Amino acid sequence: MKLLHLADLHIGKTVNGFSMIEEQRHVFRQVIGYIQKERPNAVLIAGDVYDRAVPGVEAVRVFDDFLTELSHEDVTVLLISGNHDSPERLSYASRLLSDKRIHLCGAFDGTLRTVTLTDEYGEVNFRLLPFIKPASVREMFAEREIESYGDALAAALESASIDYTARNVLVSHQFFTKAGENPVRSESELNPVGGLDAINAELVSRFDYVALGHLHGAQTVGYEHIRYAGSPIKYSFSEWRQEKSVSLAELREKGGITVTKLPLTPLRDMREIKGELDILTSEEISSQADKEDYLRVILTDEKEIIDPMGKLRGVYPNVMVLDFENSRTSIDLGTVSADSEKAGSLSPYDLFSEFFHEVSGTVMSGEQMAIVRELLEIPLGAQETEDEG
Repeated sequence: MKLLHLADLHIGKTVNGFSMIEEQRHVFRQVIGYIQKERPNAVLIAGDVYDRAVPGVEAVRVFDDFLTELSHEDVTVLLISGNHDSPERLSYASRLLSDKRIHLCGAFDGTLRTVTLTDEYGEVNFRLLPFIKPASVREMFAEREIESYGDALAAALESASIDYTARNVLVSHQFFTKAGENPVRSESELNPVGGLDAINAELVSRFDYVALGHLHGAQTVGYEHIRYAGSPIKYSFSEWRQEKSVSLAELREKGGITVTKLPLTPLRDMREIKGELDILTSEEISSQADKEDYLRVILTDEKEIIDPMGKLRGVYPNVMVLDFENSRTSIDLGTVSADSEKAGSLSPYDLFSEFFHEVSGTVMSGEQMAIVRELLEIPLGAQETEDEG
């Protein structure tokens, strides 16, 4: 049985002011292409379908188009909600859609929803577990002590009385970890303080395959059969080196599984470039990659630049982030100012002069002095008079 596993679609997401809608349409077309080529029996979508609980009109339209295309293929769709989704909105028309082999599981109601498919080796039981929190699960299992996310997951699984001698697949959207391993995290994820939402992957190790959502980098968690598909698009510059993909898992007899990553090509890549403005904007450098890519630019120029973003976007229209890295930005500002007693005795002009000298390593020019005096409304010659006094 072939399973196509994807997650963290975040339809409708905006990154640094840029809408990702066209990027999402582009990768969804590739997903449909893989379905038509690989002919999987099921598509597993492990949560965070939308980027926010109340998605915009265009995001809903994109998801509707994607589901409609999936319904035209000979494939069963198994979809759960993630922590970004509204369970109720995602479950809309779920009973009607199940007749189309599209199974939407928005909320956990105390019963682990199961969908069973059959292949030449027998039955495969798919357990659909949307994102859960201890507080909500505690209300459903009053007889149990549920304090942590691990407690909540254990309660949900034990309530289903799963027969692990059969083949079982879990679709879940939680933060799973393995002792001694550090998962790859991304800035585009929601990271609770102290990892309070972490769940030991041992709890789900007896499943034949665990299709996870939540982390945006594709990775395994302690075992080859427990894995995050990762997001299909780079949603932050912490992900710019990642190669995005969907996972194709093939289940055979009990215990037999292979997993292959199918690459996804972005409409516009996300990358970083670093150097001086004139060099980065030269044809020699800018022509080495797609100028339409989403960029984080790090300028190393020592001289002041007027309108650097405007100059960059004249060559690279999709610059998202502009940073500077030079001798001024590398100075430890904690050592710049004098002690508090000395600072209190200096005039605003003297404080700025000292700061300028420490940061730039030079004294202000006459033109710069005049500008500072004008901004501080110090009459010309007043500084000299104060010094003489």
